[in-house]
Amino acid sequence: QVQLVESGGGLVPAGGSLRLSCVASGSIFRMNYMGWYRQAPGKERALVGLISSTGSTNYEDAVKGRFTVSRDNGKNTTYLQMNFLRPEDTAVYYCYAQIWPNLSTMWAGYWGQGTQVTVSS
Repeated sequence: QVQLVESGGGLVPAGGSLRLSCVASGSIFRMNYMGWYRQAPGKERALVGLISSTGSTNYEDAVKGRFTVSRDNGKNTTYLQMNFLRPEDTAVYYCYAQIWPNLSTMWAGYWGQGTQVTVSS
């Protein structure tokens, strides 16, 4: 069984910063992409940023220059550093990882439980 557990959400004023963390645990053989999605009220879940196992990154245009996705492969952990936060960044943030579990024959996508980020104006 594979689990993703997020931490670090909360309430922050506009212009502030937060750092989210996500740890993958369980029966993991290999990990590929890790990253973050978000879902605002009344909207669909959307990509924030992803990082490959070799460090290549991809971001939503609205967060470029403000958010940074990183990872520690030795700890199976990904981070989302969010700076210059805006009220429109308010959403539930979900960790995502593409994992090849032990005793499996293919990659699978896994999600964390989500963590609330609220930016006050």
